[in-house]
Amino acid sequence: MTRLELPALRHEADALWGFAERQFNLVKRYWAWEVLWLFYSLVSVLSIGYLASGLSLAGFSARDFHRTQLYLLVGSLLWSYLSSVFTDVSFAISWERWEGTIEYTFMAPVRRLTHLLGICLFAIVYGLLRSAIVLAIAIPLFKLDLSRSDLLAASAVLAAATVPLVGIGILAAVLPLLSPEKGDQMAMAVQGFLLLVSGVYYPLSVLPGPFQVAGRLSPLTYTLSGIRDCLLNGHHLGDMLPTLGLLLAMGAVLIPGGLVVFGWAEGRAKQLGLLKRSG
Repeated sequence: MTRLELPALRHEADALWGFAERQFNLVKRYWAWEVLWLFYSLVSVLSIGYLASGLSLAGFSARDFHRTQLYLLVGSLLWSYLSSVFTDVSFAISWERWEGTIEYTFMAPVRRLTHLLGICLFAIVYGLLRSAIVLAIAIPLFKLDLSRSDLLAASAVLAAATVPLVGIGILAAVLPLLSPEKGDQMAMAVQGFLLLVSGVYYPLSVLPGPFQVAGRLSPLTYTLSGIRDCLLNGHHLGDMLPTLGLLLAMGAVLIPGGLVVFGWAEGRAKQLGLLKRSG
């Protein structure tokens, strides 16, 4: 690397951190709403946990009950994290438009990859923090036994899953660019479809054929399956190598693909004047 390249690299690194810091400042400004969303995430996870507890009244054996409870809680907690990252990335454009900074951001001498990765960096860290708080509350409430789980392998699957999730988030961020009025609702519809087909609360085998095909194309399906194998069945890191490879390969396709589509949508939005706050 030449000396001329180092200042440019430092500039991009500073910009990436700057975008992540700006997202943090937005959260700090609207902290009351963030407390509300944290409460919503907690209630959602606990509701699923108590749903599983209610199954014990239906004659389940103790072993089946605990596996079912952990199965549902893992799905709910992971969905809380994954949907948090997805939402923060996909709604980034809406935040920019609402704050009135979108035109300045898109005119700034910063690579679009740097801009979007800065937002993703904050979304991942913040999503992990929220999920850790929810998990810390859920473990003592439901007396979860993770003694036979491989937490290292589960963490590796989660880290690999973040790569394709970022790609999906970038693709969803295109929707508010294309439609200032209805883009957010379209992004929520995409999130709802992923919830339906990714096996969050049930195995794919219960779905109709076309939905099973869609589920096999979703990286969230392999994330949930892999982490459940690590936590419920004690699978180790070596067992997860195929899943890790698949998730990283999906990310290698989704992130560049998302950037290409985002670049096209950005050009169209500028041409049609869709960047302004009023749409």
